[in-house]
Amino acid sequence: MAFVIVTDSASDMPMPIKEKYDIHVIPTPVTIEGTDYFDSENIFPDEFYQIQSEGKDIKTYHISQYMFVQHFSPYAERGDEVLYICFSTGIAGTYNAANLARDEIKETYPNFTMTIIDSKSASCGISLIVERLFIMKENGAPKDVIIKAAEFYSSNHVEHLISVVDLEYLIKGGRVSRFSGVMGGALDIKPIIVVNKDGALEPKEKVRGFRKAVSRLIDMVGERGVELEKQRVAVCAGTDKFLGHDIAKRLVERYNVKSVMIGQVGCAIGAHTGPGVVGIVFLNASESEFAEYLKFE
Repeated sequence: MAFVIVTDSASDMPMPIKEKYDIHVIPTPVTIEGTDYFDSENIFPDEFYQIQSEGKDIKTYHISQYMFVQHFSPYAERGDEVLYICFSTGIAGTYNAANLARDEIKETYPNFTMTIIDSKSASCGISLIVERLFIMKENGAPKDVIIKAAEFYSSNHVEHLISVVDLEYLIKGGRVSRFSGVMGGALDIKPIIVVNKDGALEPKEKVRGFRKAVSRLIDMVGERGVELEKQRVAVCAGTDKFLGHDIAKRLVERYNVKSVMIGQVGCAIGAHTGPGVVGIVFLNASESEFAEYLKFE
């Protein structure tokens, strides 16, 4: 019997990390012009953003109970135990669907053990949690300690700071009102968005100009972060890959962070933010309790 850690593609898991730990990432559905695709399985970010720029009709929906059953049943058949770190319930219905799937599977495999944790995170916030769990596992952390760590990180200890170039995508998704969006566009106003205690997106501030918005995000890391010099933080962006590396460099220079995970926002989230999105993710609490198992490269 194996202990397996699983996540979904709303994590925007960087490919080197996914391949290093052989992580099972369940793809999120994306519908383009009425045809279903699966994020990072048969549609990838660069191709997706090109399609998005052409103005095609794009919709997303959360992974269904049926899809989860298909992905989790093989573990139940083998007698494996699963820890699933899922997309925030404040943004999608993934958590509920996964619980329904677990209950369905247990009708056939009553001894199947599966822990489902609402990450209250999105994109690289989920990746930051999942990578830490795999590092702990690799360094010999017991299963119960790994689950405890997952619960710790998912208890509002992962900070997300986000901004976008184009408000239109947030307007379409209902995150910004049409009036506010039009006025913001006319005045070059960019939102500073956080993920709140309920795991939902929440506008916090407004800044004029995207460059100033990025600088404000970096300032806020210092205001909200704890023990940054001991942390591996994350930066994710849409199509501007240079921006992610530039922000990472600035975080190292300013806060002497331990290391930086750089990722690309994928289809599931990019559908609602557009290509000009950037996010910084880090911790707001000490992780000293798990330090013996955390060795960042």
